Amino acid sequence: MLRHEFQPGRLVAGTVLTLAGIIYAGDAGGTWETPWFAVIPLVVGGLFLAGAVALLTRRIRRRRGSARLTDPTPTDPRH
Repeated sequence: MLRHEFQPGRLVAGTVLTLAGIIYAGDAGGTWETPWFAVIPLVVGGLFLAGAVALLTRRIRRRRGSARLTDPTPTDPRH
């Protein structure tokens, strides 16, 4: 049972920002050297990609007519 609707744009944004955090953590831990400006294109490009995915998802859902999800569980009048 899904409690919320799946949003692929947020998944992309979260993945890219997690990757940026891993890159900086590796640099801070001394595992590798990362220039200070190296993550900026990754974050900007990832956020742009997340926005494009979100727009595409919105268009697809509007076209299908399933913008709202209904709760398929029956309601119990005793509760």
